[in-house]
Amino acid sequence: MTKTSAALGRIQPSATLAMTGRVIELKRQGVDVIGLSAGEPDFDTPDFVKDAAIAAIRAGQTKYTAVDGTAELKEAIAGKFQRDNAILYKPSQISVNSGGKHTLFNALLATVDQGDEVIIPAPYWVSYPDIVNFAGGTPVFIEGPVSQGYKITPAQLDAAITPKTKWLILNSPSNPSGAAYTAAELKALGEVLLRHPHVLVMTDDMYEHVWYAAEPFATIAQVCPELYDRTLTVNGCSKAFAMTGWRIGFAGGPEWIIKAMAKLQSQSTSNPCSISQAAAVAALTGDQSFLEERNAAFRKRRDMVVAMLNDAPGLDCPTPEGAFYVYPDASGVIGKTTPKGKKILTDEDLIDYFLDEAQVAAVHGGAFGLSPAFRVSYATSEEVLRKACTRIQEACAALK
Repeated sequence: MTKTSAALGRIQPSATLAMTGRVIELKRQGVDVIGLSAGEPDFDTPDFVKDAAIAAIRAGQTKYTAVDGTAELKEAIAGKFQRDNAILYKPSQISVNSGGKHTLFNALLATVDQGDEVIIPAPYWVSYPDIVNFAGGTPVFIEGPVSQGYKITPAQLDAAITPKTKWLILNSPSNPSGAAYTAAELKALGEVLLRHPHVLVMTDDMYEHVWYAAEPFATIAQVCPELYDRTLTVNGCSKAFAMTGWRIGFAGGPEWIIKAMAKLQSQSTSNPCSISQAAAVAALTGDQSFLEERNAAFRKRRDMVVAMLNDAPGLDCPTPEGAFYVYPDASGVIGKTTPKGKKILTDEDLIDYFLDEAQVAAVHGGAFGLSPAFRVSYATSEEVLRKACTRIQEACAALK
């Protein structure tokens, strides 16, 4: 009898990718379904980035590179951290990986032992707890409810830390909520961490450039330089540069963690795609002005989606400070009944109802660790978003 590993049994398939698969299948069947489940910008990769990749192919840059990134890309990443975040990293402190998820996976697999605890604020990106589980660690969740703007407090963090705590994972702006910590809020969390010197900090800044708040983006090593030696600052090219398929993630941090990640990567993927690395150099060193134009488009979509979902009976949709997601609280529709007589007992029931009756696909809040809610991605056209939100309004209004 065949049997998979115990480690594989500790994880579940990604809920977001599972919903995307359902959407693809329904569309194949001819159903007019609107997919709002994928976290992928609808903008194309900038032409100057594509041109750099084509030039790299023609120049023969199609061979193996250093395991965790070319010298050119590490220099570009170091420049990005200095320019955007006022953090100084040497190339030896930088790791380049096959996407942001791969960066997180490497870091956690290289550092987490059986019994180690990893604090994860909820709502959280679906992969955080599964990667911790795969590594043999124990996820410890802190709920940041809608009443707290989907953020955790210093007191909550202090109460969650134990002698077994290995990491705190921060994600700002957040997937799924779009909530973002201010510099002052990060500093307050940092003050707690300074009292617990055994805790490492992993900050996932993937949505750094999808930002709407009045004050500038901040990351924890920037506002709490005392944490520099135990902070891993994670970022990548996927979201801001519309390079999801290119698979380039990266991190800056302590050399011992970077070396450990390289050791693991040397026995798994080896180097990230050489062509994608050349494209990433162009993305990080080229003209950044297009980011502002795209942000303006995302902000306009955000404002429309927030307004329309708040007009849906029973939904309460906060206005996010970043990313391209909203996370409406669905408490007001739980317990209601669909026109076909089915009770909505959970946010997963609600999402199934939206998909079956309104032909709109979103992801239920249970997948992100905080219910009742759901995530909507507004990384698509205003026309499609308006149609989808109208369907959700009508579906909510039909509940009894």
